[in-house]
Amino acid sequence: MYDVKSPRAEEFIHDEEILDTLAYAESNKHNAELIDSILEKARLRKGLSHREAAVLLDCDLEEKNQEIYALAEQMKKDIYGNRIVMFAPLYLSNYCVNGCVYCPYHCTNKHIARKKLTQEDIKKEVIALQDMGHKRLAIESGEDPVNNPIEYILESIKTIYSIQHKNGVIRRVNVNIAATTVENYKKLRGAGIGTYILFQETYHKKSYEALHPSGPKHNYAWHTEAMDRAMEGGIDDVGLGVLFGLELYRYDFVGLLMHAEHLEAACGVGPHTISVPRIRHADDIDADSFENGISDDTFAKVVACIRLAVPYTGMIVSTRESQSCRERVLHLGISQISGGSRTSVGGYQEPEPENENSAQFDVMDTRNLDEVVQWLMTLGYIPSFCTACYREGRTGDRFMALSKNGEIQNCCHPNALMTLKEYIEDYALPETKALGEQLIHNELVNIPREKVRNIVIDNLEKIQNGSRDFRL
Repeated sequence: MYDVKSPRAEEFIHDEEILDTLAYAESNKHNAELIDSILEKARLRKGLSHREAAVLLDCDLEEKNQEIYALAEQMKKDIYGNRIVMFAPLYLSNYCVNGCVYCPYHCTNKHIARKKLTQEDIKKEVIALQDMGHKRLAIESGEDPVNNPIEYILESIKTIYSIQHKNGVIRRVNVNIAATTVENYKKLRGAGIGTYILFQETYHKKSYEALHPSGPKHNYAWHTEAMDRAMEGGIDDVGLGVLFGLELYRYDFVGLLMHAEHLEAACGVGPHTISVPRIRHADDIDADSFENGISDDTFAKVVACIRLAVPYTGMIVSTRESQSCRERVLHLGISQISGGSRTSVGGYQEPEPENENSAQFDVMDTRNLDEVVQWLMTLGYIPSFCTACYREGRTGDRFMALSKNGEIQNCCHPNALMTLKEYIEDYALPETKALGEQLIHNELVNIPREKVRNIVIDNLEKIQNGSRDFRL
């Protein structure tokens, strides 16, 4: 377990430092000499401080912005190659005791359909996801100690891992549930979770408390310090994120990077992933009523600057974003996306009736998984269903060491090809399968080590002949 000193939120998220950083960035957004020096540092792939990254975010020199985008794209290629990891969310329950004003699950919403999956329901949902081809899930649940206690979450994880349908099996369950205790994080670790994900929503304390007027989530410190408790509980990988649109995006951008810096300094391991959701319409929620929404151009700049600041971290964009927006940010730093997603409780096994809306937000990219896989391949990406790092113990500081020195591709690229082969054999439509076969053939030459390449070729033949026991 990590040696965590139970810090207080104000010790690593400093409001005064964020405001000073924003002022510094504003005063230097035309400083070409400083911007050049920051870009030169970024080229070393060692990351940037929150203050340096803020200067790049504020930069309004067009020539320098194009350098930022080009460098972000190159850095993503250098570390992650052309792989895009696939996942799907699985909503277990939308019962919630919090009063979050941006979420339709808030406890004062009396007309949303409240639902909670039974273990039998979960089996049906998982089989539906397996039949799509998914291997990695992120489970989601509202915070409700009566309806969604930790025991329910643990039982659900056990159920998910137990289901094998045809060639389908969920190999990794990531968890996005409310901040909890060290003891409960130990239980989640014991259940074999992948990454523990928790969005901060906003790092601006006053805004945070106003946006969460009631319920346990109102406690800013308890929520902000959750990742430290998770690591103290032995969870290797944690995922950060803010909900852009709730507060001024520059403020939350800096707070997010300060949080990443804190985890690196205090635990020796920065965030495994960073998510960049934007607020969307939902039942009882009008996204247009929030004044801090950001444009697609600003969103792309945020993604690029995060990639330069924390090059080792996986970046996630969900179906909150449109196909065109997702395509743009894939080039600038995104390494994981969801596909074929449903944000309602029980939405995979059958469509939800219109009068029983339980969705957390409106999905912008409504394509099914096969359409997303085919689209990625036409863009030159390898859709990856790989979970080998979790199963081989390449997590936490072990994963970060490989990521920071660029060696992670030697594991992930071969595994991506093998899991793509598995997908196209078991689930792909004919056109998708043809594209996948050609992509795999072309990518084999990009495996530099002959021994590894021969192992991959041997495994590809085994997969075609029905075997599903492979990983590097």
